[in-house]
Amino acid sequence: MISWIKTGALGLTLSLAVSCQDALQEDVVSNIGNDYLNTAKGLDDGVNAAYTSLRAWYGTERGHSLTEFGTDIYTNGADGSWKFMNTYTTDFDSQNGFVREIWDEFYRGINTCNAVIDRSVNVTGVNETTLKQRIAEVKFIRAHHYFLLVQLFGPVDLRLTETLAPTKEVTRAPISEIYSAIISDLETAIPDLEALKASAQYGRVTRPAAQHLLAKVYMTKATSEAASPDDFAKAEPLLKSVISDYGFILLPQFSQIHQFGNERNDEIVWAIQYTRDPLTNQQANTAANPVLNNGNNSHLYFLMEYDVQPGMRRDTENGRPFKRFRMTPYAINTVFADRVNDSRYKASFKDTYYSNRPGTFNTNFDLSKTSVTFAQGDTAIYIPGYEMSLAERATKKYQVLVPSRYDERLFPALKKHLDPGRVDLTQEQGGRDFPAMRLGETYLLLAETQLKLGKVADATATINVVRRRAAFSGKAAAMEITPAQMTMEFIMEERARELIGEQFRWLDLRRWGVLVERVKLYNAQAAPNIKNHHVLRPIPQNQIDRTQGGASAFPQNEGY
Repeated sequence: MISWIKTGALGLTLSLAVSCQDALQEDVVSNIGNDYLNTAKGLDDGVNAAYTSLRAWYGTERGHSLTEFGTDIYTNGADGSWKFMNTYTTDFDSQNGFVREIWDEFYRGINTCNAVIDRSVNVTGVNETTLKQRIAEVKFIRAHHYFLLVQLFGPVDLRLTETLAPTKEVTRAPISEIYSAIISDLETAIPDLEALKASAQYGRVTRPAAQHLLAKVYMTKATSEAASPDDFAKAEPLLKSVISDYGFILLPQFSQIHQFGNERNDEIVWAIQYTRDPLTNQQANTAANPVLNNGNNSHLYFLMEYDVQPGMRRDTENGRPFKRFRMTPYAINTVFADRVNDSRYKASFKDTYYSNRPGTFNTNFDLSKTSVTFAQGDTAIYIPGYEMSLAERATKKYQVLVPSRYDERLFPALKKHLDPGRVDLTQEQGGRDFPAMRLGETYLLLAETQLKLGKVADATATINVVRRRAAFSGKAAAMEITPAQMTMEFIMEERARELIGEQFRWLDLRRWGVLVERVKLYNAQAAPNIKNHHVLRPIPQNQIDRTQGGASAFPQNEGY
């Protein structure tokens, strides 16, 4: 397991000046000299610091808000925080805290990578193989950050050498240059990374992770202004290699992937590490490092308000419900329409709550009876997923939540991220690893690539591998599709079924060029306000203000 350290521990030399305060502020946490990176220990600490920047995105409130909100499958729940990121109102502007934090943290991470790469020529006491591997790891991280930045913001400042002193001279590089830099980093990194399913130090980037990312870069570039005719053709062999060459397997049952305690399994291509240690799982909230990292707190955001219902109170098993994200009717009724053959609705969403507050209570949302009485462990709430009749509900000893009664507080809760390992029922800091890449997605990317290449039969065979795994026992044949059914619309829905809540959807819709169209069709809260310019996020205003020449030198994205 990688020994994570705070990025700030490496001092000023690893802070990207354009994303910090105008007046550089020191936060002294150790007596590290400028030559520390030239040592074997300094190299390792520098690389680990670069990994830490990934925690700004994966499993965080900002990462989920920027990928789940305002899509065709997720809309807002009752929680008042950040609803405007779903509804696309003018409150979502250049002062947005989440885009500013991602911008700042990724550029800090990029400059840490730049420092490690630039100074690697002076490192002593490290064998050549290890040195090449560490450089390859930070090239992957740098490429990863720029790939997300270009998708979120379009043209951004492209820095490939260490920023040693404060500067206000920044420019927005063309998208083609950014993609060229990303691809160069990954192509040069792949040969020097470990050709293993997982590193001995779990969490380090390996060759298949870089191949998976590079394939996705080509697929995304293919739909951008930097597109080349051979982008999809380049992606296909990379994805095939990830599937075939390293020993990854799809777990026998879909429900096993996100099972608590099974985070490190044979389907995970690459995961972001978190721990239960508060020292390493949480960054300090200081002027120099303002982003508070609450561990993997994905467990908070996808839950309904179960804890005030009759027979229930909050506990660690069912989670602390922030009621932030709830499925759209399209997701419930169309994407997850098949619940006879396909196990993914049952495996992804919580349908039963067992009483942890015994007693007799008046009913509230289920008026088929006037009261309910529970002993400890009795079923208190059941969510069948269909419109059970009033007469049938009246025969049940518990409340039944039917679709007509769903609202911003009561809805099917995603259970993929539940974290019963938290120390108490209020704790926000989760400790589960976050799966950034897994083999199920690799198959889906390959199927999409093959479809784009006109290989419809191959694409059908590829996607059927994923669908057979998702089947209930004895239903595998019923889950298979034919080439006639293999369309982009089917892939869009299949990715939703397989990957819902895993920080992909907004980026997927943007990559496919259908974000505005599908949000207008399927997200009633967002439909009135979303406009064409919302395919990009606003450049943080403080970045523009700190730039020499201001908006003329570093213009804001259109519409913000």
